[in-house]
This record gives sequence, structure tokens and C-alpha cells, in this order.
Amino acid sequence: QVQFVESGGGLVQNGGSLSLSCAASRSSFISRYTGEWYRQAPGKQRELVASIDTRGGTKYAASTDGRFAISRDNAKNTIYLQMSRLKSEDTAVYYCRVWGFGDDYWGQGTQVTVSS
Repeated sequence: QVQFVESGGGLVQNGGSLSLSCAASRSSFISRYTGEWYRQAPGKQRELVASIDTRGGTKYAASTDGRFAISRDNAKNTIYLQMSRLKSEDTAVYYCRVWGFGDDYWGQGTQVTVSS
């Protein structure tokens, strides 16, 4: 059973930056899957933040407003989310998701807290 481990969350001041990583436990695994980052703030529904397809095409939620960048390194089996100009409303637990061909994998989540 493949697992995805997220890292890079933490506490950052308003306007700061963080980079999240989501690494698969199995080598040569993610290249054929779509990668996504979601977030869930307290009392709110989980929302899609960014996605990257197998060709590297990306999409973002309007709320990211050009501040986030999703990328992938298939050789390292890792999906990244670079976040800059963070705001207090970006505070949430961030989850990675990798899916395709009937498979659907989620990471355990990593907390991002932006202090004002």
C-alpha cells in the first residue's frame, strides 16, 4: 500500500512563505497521476487549492490569487506547493491528493498557520 507523506507546514507571519511537499512511499509511482493540494480551515469544507496534471498543466483556486505554485518531480515522486505572500485566511490543514485510473490517495495533512 503506497503512502503519501506531507511536510513543510508550520507557523509563518503574514506575508511570509512556505513550501509544502508530498512524497510517495513507492518509487516510480506518481508520474501517471494527477496531483492536487486541498485545504480545510476550522469549521469550513475542504477546498481544492491547486492541481497539476500528468503533463504539468496547472489550475488554481481563485483565492490563491497568483500567490501559490504547484509543481511535481516525478523522479522524486513528490508534489510541491510553494506559497508566498501568505495571509491569515490561508490558515488551514493542507492535504495532498494523488489520483487516477481508479486510484485515489490522500496524505495525512500538514498544518499551516499564518499569524497576523
